[in-house]
Amino acid sequence: MKQKKRILVAPLDWGIGHASRCIPIIHHLIKYDFEVVISTNGRSYKLLKSEFPELEFCHIKGYNITYPNSKKMAIKILIQIPKLVIGIITEYFSLRKIIHSKKIDGVISDNRFGMWNKSIPCVFITHQINIISPVFSKLIKKINHFFIRKYNECWIPDFSNNLLSGELSKIDFKNNTFKFIGPLSRLEKNDLDIRYKYCFLISGPEPQRTILENIAKRELEKIKEKSIIILGKTEENKIEKYGIHTIYSHLKSEELNIALLESEIIICRSGYSTIMDLYKLKKKAILIPTPGQTEQEYLAKNLEEKSVFLSQIQDNFCVQSAYFQIENYAGFNNNVESEIKWRELFRIFEG
Repeated sequence: MKQKKRILVAPLDWGIGHASRCIPIIHHLIKYDFEVVISTNGRSYKLLKSEFPELEFCHIKGYNITYPNSKKMAIKILIQIPKLVIGIITEYFSLRKIIHSKKIDGVISDNRFGMWNKSIPCVFITHQINIISPVFSKLIKKINHFFIRKYNECWIPDFSNNLLSGELSKIDFKNNTFKFIGPLSRLEKNDLDIRYKYCFLISGPEPQRTILENIAKRELEKIKEKSIIILGKTEENKIEKYGIHTIYSHLKSEELNIALLESEIIICRSGYSTIMDLYKLKKKAILIPTPGQTEQEYLAKNLEEKSVFLSQIQDNFCVQSAYFQIENYAGFNNNVESEIKWRELFRIFEG
């Protein structure tokens, strides 16, 4: 009997977006008869453990990057570059031990730069081929490409026309190892009756996640139609009544899928994983980018200029004024869904 190849899936632990978009990858690896080992931390670990309790997990220390309360996100991240470099080196050497102890045959890394090894095929997943930064942009791009090229392949979760990610995923060079694979989402489109006016989908790293949660609760008091908040706290399992509204600490994929489909308008961060989910579900949305997070600010602006989603500044957000503007934004309703060619992608691990 042929022994199954063992694939390590390692998403970045900044928020839960990287982990959530690895869920369809894990499902299809299992479908195509691979054994999956997962490595992540924090809320990402809680999410994937709840989705795949039967799978094997191992620990590799995260980068431990902290975020500010203010808008000076980029400056805060730049100051922590030494910590990031140490984290990359640490996970590189940790991976060498795991490959030996867990008998790993391949790696899929979602934005973890140090998860590569020359002895086995390694894949890097990112939509940020071009990282937006207010300073040192050329240097950051060179560093980004330096690490990506350490991997055998780079999977870009977008279409070749950069429909979702815009300039972030544009490639100005020829390289067959960079592959546009199509959007990744754990959700599925179905026709369900609308039960909720709004769904506030709260996500991202602290402290900005809590700041948006408090804004959502404030706005909920003004809304007369039944609405919900999903907090993205994977470590909790609470349901709280808030007048006619409901607040969920966390929902598993199937429950989240239903809740979003039953909501008329989604109010959420402009994180890329969330945008891919909105594409999949063809829902209308109001985007609130994390202040100072240049990637989210770019994505929100780019999609607003294309009349896809309305974008609002966090400090000035008002659900009532946003509602009167959203008529001018159509969402991704006119796009044809395409299937990811999983079998072709996984051939890299079959050699």
